[in-house]
Amino acid sequence: MDARAGIDRVFAAFRGGDARALFEVIAEDATWIVNGTVPVAQLYEGRERIFELFRETRRLTDGTYLSTLKWSLADEEHAVAVYRAQGRRDGRELDIDQVLLIDHEDGIWRRIVAIPSDPPAFEAFWAA
Repeated sequence: MDARAGIDRVFAAFRGGDARALFEVIAEDATWIVNGTVPVAQLYEGRERIFELFRETRRLTDGTYLSTLKWSLADEEHAVAVYRAQGRRDGRELDIDQVLLIDHEDGIWRRIVAIPSDPPAFEAFWAA
């Protein structure tokens, strides 16, 4: 599978597209790392735990969290996706760019690191 096509499929699924893309692109034993000190900042091991992160971000934002892909690039083993993260939570608003650093094998995501472009805004939004 082409890595950039997989990125497009995942972000389309985030917008309500074919949810199967998440199962087909994210490996069952993938790891997703969210750095920081807030509750969502964790190491998520395995696709089910990663999907828990997705459900939790929707729950905590009453379904307002949106991830809009801006651009991506990829080679044989690595990919980068830059996206706009937006949402509302407890009277706070998030509207920042974030980066996903993706290690993949034939387009299947194995290790993902999420990096906010504005760590203080990210921390303030997700703080308990």
